[in-house]
Amino acid sequence: MGVALPPQVPRLCLRHAIPLAIFALLLLYLWTRSLRALSGCGSGTQTCIAEGPPPLQVRKQPGPLEGLEREESQCLGPQGMLGRMVRPFHASMNPEGDVELSQYLAGWRELVRFLIPLGSIYAFATSEAFAKVTALEALVHGPEAAHYTSLATMVAWEQPGIASRDSARCPGSLTMLLLHRALRWSQLCLHRVATGTLGGPDAGAQCSDAYGTALAPHHPWLVRQAAHLAFLAFPGRSRLLELACPGAREAEARAALARAAGTLEDVYNRTQTLLAERGLLELA
Repeated sequence: MGVALPPQVPRLCLRHAIPLAIFALLLLYLWTRSLRALSGCGSGTQTCIAEGPPPLQVRKQPGPLEGLEREESQCLGPQGMLGRMVRPFHASMNPEGDVELSQYLAGWRELVRFLIPLGSIYAFATSEAFAKVTALEALVHGPEAAHYTSLATMVAWEQPGIASRDSARCPGSLTMLLLHRALRWSQLCLHRVATGTLGGPDAGAQCSDAYGTALAPHHPWLVRQAAHLAFLAFPGRSRLLELACPGAREAEARAALARAAGTLEDVYNRTQTLLAERGLLELA
């Protein structure tokens, strides 16, 4: 006679099986990727596929950070997680309509810090973003730093490589394009978590849908499958709001997260326009 398993065993098995399956898929992907010689593009040429410029996401209220110090929530203050992320991103949008790379990358570093506590299962995503940020920072602070002060100066310097689709001659532009796509996912994810209705889709479903919109079309099959599995272990909305605004009321945390997502959208829209004008959205 067989021994009946306790009812909690299937749930425990599932909880452990999902991370193991994702880990196995990622190991396989990283092993296959290691067999190729990587160019300056960083995360592999399969993510640098040709695409037409998607529609710009125009917001009715740009939401500049004027008077941010008067914001009720401390989450957006100088010591808050969201405040440390939002300020450099906002500062990257200079009055001339360009994007300052040093501030843009400083914002990305804080965004990575925000994503890391979502769980070790996202280590591969944050490590990929961190690697791209580090690669672009090497150019911003390298011997040719004068040509990497902003998106416009970088593209002008790398234009011969862009025109000939020579990835080795335009590492900064390719890396910027990949970070730009990842920023879109982050913005959509945070916005949907902040504005989601009670009883509606949970945070994992909303961020998975955002992934399908912003990043999945540019990822190989194996990464897409790993990502979809990973979202099954995504923390709930309350956990994400707690990470964004520790100790705050839910309404306050939602408002602060929505405002942060709005700043990411402003940066994304400006970068999208600049990349489209310079033909970088079709960069192979």
